Amino acid sequence: MLNRVILMGRLVADPELKTTGTGISVTSFRIAVERSYVKTGEERKADFFDIVCWRNSAEFVCRYFSKGSMIAIDGQLQSRTYQAKDGTSRYVVEVVADSVSFTGERRENAGGYGNQSYGGQSYNDNQSYQAAPQAQIPDAPASYQSNSNTNFQDMPYDDDLPF
Repeated sequence: MLNRVILMGRLVADPELKTTGTGISVTSFRIAVERSYVKTGEERKADFFDIVCWRNSAEFVCRYFSKGSMIAIDGQLQSRTYQAKDGTSRYVVEVVADSVSFTGERRENAGGYGNQSYGGQSYNDNQSYQAAPQAQIPDAPASYQSNSNTNFQDMPYDDDLPF
């Protein structure tokens, strides 16, 4: 059997880190995922999904993500029932994240960590996390480090290419 969910969307609120009675970190939050199609004359619609992260994944999300942050989630769909405060039974379907990833976008002051590049870094509960250091190319020309291509030359056309 297969139960796999992969989503990419934006957090609708800041995640809040909580701890269970046994000391396990957990956070739950909701993401908005835009639909890929738009009916003519209407605005793009979004679907909202509840996400749960445990242990180090929860700490990672709470440290680096905030309201509006784009996040990629890989996990499993789970359903559960619980007793509400008014005594009624409630049924919930949520995604329990196995791994969470940055989407590569840069955000100023995200989680208080300033101008840090997150390019494709991901985290899952089977590894520890650390902030990705800013990549530096030691002896590269300044034009390369600033993503300018003014110092590059066109390669001559050659009919004897090996491919």
